[in-house]
Amino acid sequence: MLTVPMDTEKVARCRKLAGAVADDVQTYIDSHTSVGVERTILRAFGADGVDDQGAPLVNLVVDRYAAAGLLGRGISFFLGRAILAGAADIQDAAERLAYGPELDKGESGPDAEAARQALVPFTKQALDRIDGARAERESNKTRTKPGASPLKYVIVATGNIYDDALQAKAAAYAGADVVAVIRTTAQSLLDYVPHGATTEGYGGTFATQENFKIIRRATDEAATEYGRYIHQTNYSSGLCMSEIAWMGAVERLDMLLNDAMYGILFRDINPCRNFVDQYVARRLIARAGIVINTGEDNYLTTADAVDKAHTVLASQFINESFAKRAGVKDEQMGLGHAYEIDPSIENSFLLELAQAQLIRQVFPVHPIKWMPPTKFKTGDIFQSHVHDAMFSLVGVATHQSIELLGMFSEAVHNPMLMDRYLSLKATKYVFNAAKSLGEEFAIRPDGLMAKRAVQVLDEALTLLEEVERESIWKAIERGAFADVKRTRTGGKGFKGVFERSKDYLNPVLTALETT
Repeated sequence: MLTVPMDTEKVARCRKLAGAVADDVQTYIDSHTSVGVERTILRAFGADGVDDQGAPLVNLVVDRYAAAGLLGRGISFFLGRAILAGAADIQDAAERLAYGPELDKGESGPDAEAARQALVPFTKQALDRIDGARAERESNKTRTKPGASPLKYVIVATGNIYDDALQAKAAAYAGADVVAVIRTTAQSLLDYVPHGATTEGYGGTFATQENFKIIRRATDEAATEYGRYIHQTNYSSGLCMSEIAWMGAVERLDMLLNDAMYGILFRDINPCRNFVDQYVARRLIARAGIVINTGEDNYLTTADAVDKAHTVLASQFINESFAKRAGVKDEQMGLGHAYEIDPSIENSFLLELAQAQLIRQVFPVHPIKWMPPTKFKTGDIFQSHVHDAMFSLVGVATHQSIELLGMFSEAVHNPMLMDRYLSLKATKYVFNAAKSLGEEFAIRPDGLMAKRAVQVLDEALTLLEEVERESIWKAIERGAFADVKRTRTGGKGFKGVFERSKDYLNPVLTALETT
C-alpha cells in the first residue's frame, strides 16, 4: 500500500496549533460584522432587485446604514422594525430602509427582541430554502450517480453565460464530472453582485444568481442525457464571498472555491474583512452541504514549490480549523494543493508523489482537490501534455478526490472544446491504466520520498508553532504564506467592517450556528 511515514503525534500537534490560531481570529469574528455579511442576510430574507442604475437593493440599504454608523446593530434590527411599522413584506421593508425619507436610527420603539420576533417566519423561510435546495441536489445524485474518484474537473470561461452552458454540456459529454464557470477578471474586487444573466466578461463570466441557475439547468440536462451526475462549481471569494455562498446554497451548487486566506494574499482584500466574511460564507456552505475548494495551490505560483511545500500543509491545517469553527464537516473540505515543482528538477515526480501522499494521509476523509501544473508551462503543447499526464498519474496513485485537468494549451489561449476533449481523453486513459497503482507499491521507509514527507511535516509543524506564537495577523504581515505580505488594516474592504453592538441582531446567522 502506498504510504509515507507520518508521525501522528506531530499531526495532532499541528491541528492543535492551527486550532489556537483560528480561535484567536474567531474572537475577532464573533464581535464584528461587515457590509457583505449584512447584504447576505438581506438576500436570505428575500430582498432582491436593483435600481434604475443597476445598484442592488441590498447594497443601497446596507450602504445607507453603514454611512450613518448604524450597521453595528445588524441590518436585521432595522428590517424587523420596518416589518413592525407596517411593511407588507421583506421587499417592502427593504425598500423603506433604502428609500424612506427618514432614517431609522433605532433611538426609540421596538427593541432587538421585538425585531427578532417579527423576523421569525422569514428566518425559517431562509433556512427552508437552503434545506430544500440541498435535498433536491442529494435526490438528483441518487437518481444519477456521480463518476468515480478522482472526479475530473474542467473549467469553462467564455464570458457569455449561454455559451458557457453549451460548453458545460459539451464537457460533460466528453467525460467531465465537475464543471466550473470561472469568474470574470477582478469580480472578486467588486463590492456588489451584478444582477441577472450576463453575456460579457473578460477571462470568465460574472457570478450572479441567474447565471448559477442557467448553468445548473445545463448540468441537470447533461446528467439526464448522459446518466452521470455533473457537479457545478463557482467562486465564493472576494468582497462578496458570503453573498455568493448564499446564492450557491439556494441554486444547488455542489462546490464553491472558498478559502480563509486566499483573498487576503492574492486579491489584497483586508484580513479583517476576509476573516469575517469567510465565517458567514462557510456557515451557509455547511448548512447547504456544499464542498469547499481551498486555494493553497496558489501559494506555489508565487513561492517555490520545493522550498515552501510545508506552507501548503500548514495552511491546510489552518483552513481546516476555520472551517470546523463554521460547522463545515471534514467530508466538505476540499483542501487544495498543486503539482507545481519545476519539472527540470531531478526526481521532481517523486517529490510531487510524496507531497500528495502525505496530504492524503493527513486528511484521510477530506475530498482533496489536486491542481495541475501551470507555472512552468511555456506554450510547448507536447511537453505540456506529458506534464499533465504525470500529474494525473500522481492523482490516481494517491487517491486525490477532485482533479482539475491540466490543459496542453495552457500559456497559449483559453481552452477550446477540442483542448478539453483531448485532456479528458488522456486523463481517462491514465486513470484507467493506473487505477490500482497505489495498492501495488510500497514506499521505501529510508528512501527519497519517505524523507521528503517527514521533512515537509516537520517544517509545517515549525511554521505553525511560529504562527501560533505571533498570531496569524503578524504571520501574514511578514509574508509567511506565499511570500506575500499584507497588513491588518490594509487592503480592500476594511472600511466595510463594523464592531457589533451589544444588541446586535442577526437571526439567520444565529440559526445557522445553533441548528
